[in-house]
Amino acid sequence: MKVTPNIIRYEFIGIETEVKKSRHLGYVGIAGKIIDETRNTFIIEQEGKKRTVVKDAGIFHFKFSDGTIVEIDGKLLVGRPEDRLKKRVRRLW
Repeated sequence: MKVTPNIIRYEFIGIETEVKKSRHLGYVGIAGKIIDETRNTFIIEQEGKKRTVVKDAGIFHFKFSDGTIVEIDGKLLVGRPEDRLKKRVRRLW
């Protein structure tokens, strides 16, 4: 997978993720599959339990189907999934 600024337009439901850093210490280390997404949160299934994580509070590692792991700041992901398609992103690198 080629990593570009358009990565934030990707559909994250069904993707494996891990919270690497967070202002809320209880979120750090939560890992599993994203089963739902709202405007401000990801719902992650971890060991059979549903955990809700606020997007704005963390830095996430996403593992895509080809094995690529991408680190994304949750602040870039805030918004409804369907509205992220319309969002313009400044080049960060």
